[in-house]
Amino acid sequence: MTYAPIIKEIGRGAKGARDMDASHAEQLFGDMLDGKVPDLELGAIVIAMRIKSESRDELLNFKRAMDARCAQVAVPPGPRCVILPTYNGARRQANLMPLVALLLARERVPVLIQGRHDFESRVSPFELLAALDIHPALGVGEAHRELTERRITCLRLDELLPGLDRLLSLRLRMGVRGSGHTMAKLVDPCVGRSVRVVAVTHPEYLERMHEFLVSDGGRALLMRGTEGEAYANPRRRPAMQVFRDGIADIAWPAEEGGAPPLEGLPEAPAVAENAALIRAMLEGEVAVPQPILDQVAALVRLATEP
Repeated sequence: MTYAPIIKEIGRGAKGARDMDASHAEQLFGDMLDGKVPDLELGAIVIAMRIKSESRDELLNFKRAMDARCAQVAVPPGPRCVILPTYNGARRQANLMPLVALLLARERVPVLIQGRHDFESRVSPFELLAALDIHPALGVGEAHRELTERRITCLRLDELLPGLDRLLSLRLRMGVRGSGHTMAKLVDPCVGRSVRVVAVTHPEYLERMHEFLVSDGGRALLMRGTEGEAYANPRRRPAMQVFRDGIADIAWPAEEGGAPPLEGLPEAPAVAENAALIRAMLEGEVAVPQPILDQVAALVRLATEP
C-alpha cells in the first residue's frame, strides 16, 4: 500500500481533510496493526487522524481490521461476556471498575477486563486488580478457564492484539493520543457473545460512538466514563444507552445537578485503600453507590436477555 496519497487526503486539516473509503480505511489500519507503516508515515497518519477525527465508516472499517487480528476467548455457556476496557486508572476518585466486574461475576455473568496502562500520573488499574486477586491471564486458554471457573478474567492488550498495543505506546513518543486509543475501547475478544462497555471521556464522542454502535450491531452499553474508566460516576449517574443488534435505547437517564464528593468515598485513594473499599462494598459494610448498581443492572439485562 502506498501511504502518501492517503496522507494527502486526510492531512489537509480539520476543514479540508477527506474521509477514506472503506477499503483504504480497513487496509490502512490493518497495516498499522501489522507494523507495516514506516515510522515517518505512521506519525503523519496518527497526527492527521487526530486533527481530522474518525468518521463512522472509518471506525467501522478500522474495527473490521481489528477483529481480523484480535485473539478470541471462548465464552462458557450461559450469559454473554461483558467486556470492560481499562486504559486510564485512577486520578482523583476511587476506581470502581473492579467493583462493577465483581458484582457482575456475583450474578454469574462472565466478565473480561482488557487494557494496558502507561500513565505515571495515575494509579494503575492492574495494581488495583492484583490487590483484589485478579491477575492478567497468560493467554486466551487461561482466560477461558477463569471465565468458566470464576466468571472473571483479565487480559492485557499485548496478549489480545499486540499491534494495537504498539500503536498505543506511541503516545509516550508523540505526546498525544491517536485513533488507536479510540479503537481500544472497542476491542472485542468474544465476537458474537459479548456485551461491550464503551466509556467515552469527551461529550462529542457520545454521538460518534452512538452512530458506530448502531451500525456495528451486537450488544453494548455507552456512557461517559469516570476519569476515563468504564464505571458510572458514583457522584452523579451519567446517561446510559444500550444497544441490541443495532437498536438503541436509554437504560438510565442522566441525573441532574452537580457531582459533590460522597461521604465514605475517599479522594485519590492508594491501591490498598481502594481495594479495601471495594471489599467493604462487596461485603455490605459500605453501601454500593446507586449509579454503580444501575450500571450493573443494565449489563445483566444485556448479558442474559435472548
